[in-house]
Amino acid sequence: MATPALTRHRLPGALGDILIDVRAGGRDSPRPATVVVHGFKGFKDWGLWPALAERLARAGFSAVTLNLSGSGVDDAGEFVYPERFGHNTFSAELQDVRRVLDALAAGELAVAPPTAIGLLGHSRGGGIAILQTAEDSRVRALVTWAAISTVERWSPAERTSWRAAGMNQVQNARTHQILPLYTDVLDDVERNVEALDIEAAAGRIAVPWLIVHGAADEAVALAEGRLLAASAPPASSRFLQIEGAGHTFGAVHPWKGATPELERVINASLAFFAAELR
Repeated sequence: MATPALTRHRLPGALGDILIDVRAGGRDSPRPATVVVHGFKGFKDWGLWPALAERLARAGFSAVTLNLSGSGVDDAGEFVYPERFGHNTFSAELQDVRRVLDALAAGELAVAPPTAIGLLGHSRGGGIAILQTAEDSRVRALVTWAAISTVERWSPAERTSWRAAGMNQVQNARTHQILPLYTDVLDDVERNVEALDIEAAAGRIAVPWLIVHGAADEAVALAEGRLLAASAPPASSRFLQIEGAGHTFGAVHPWKGATPELERVINASLAFFAAELR
């Protein structure tokens, strides 16, 4: 098999450019592809994602990682587009993922159109991956890591104060930047209740699905993973609970290598895609 090579691409997204990395060997021959969707405050070059993509490519997949257009992050991993981050919504992220899948399926990302597509989403990206898979017959296998089970992430009191101020703020722990959050995401959640119902979408997943959650997840409670597992069709889904693991399964940025917990998650995900994507 050819050594995987990296190409970089840009597509117009909901809030600006979607930045895309594709790692693959033997780009002229059709092969399965995996698309990785990062979570809130995440980006394609955070910690484990380049290493995971390299392993996926070496396993024979075209590995696609991306910065959603509302991530606020450039190709160097810096938050240089805070306004895009502030105006980001769940619906914008879905639009971006669909745009990437369209380009991938059409052979527009420097690889042949794939024989099958798998989605892997982490945290908020896991919720997006569930919503997309429920509506997209091109997705043939789904893996979620620490996925959210609902877009309702804020209490009524938090939403009220947020709207009164016109914006909220979050701190990026890595850069210590204070990033804005405008009310766009609140409007999106309220206007698109059915379209953004992750729990309902979980019940419509018609392809094999590996649900992974850390037992000590400090950001998305284990109960959310269990709820997704209870909502998913039992014949085609599997729930993998990782004891002692937090939200990123021990991965940090900058990347310092895999923990035993993360290695278990990666190996399980690679084996799952190898078995389900042809």
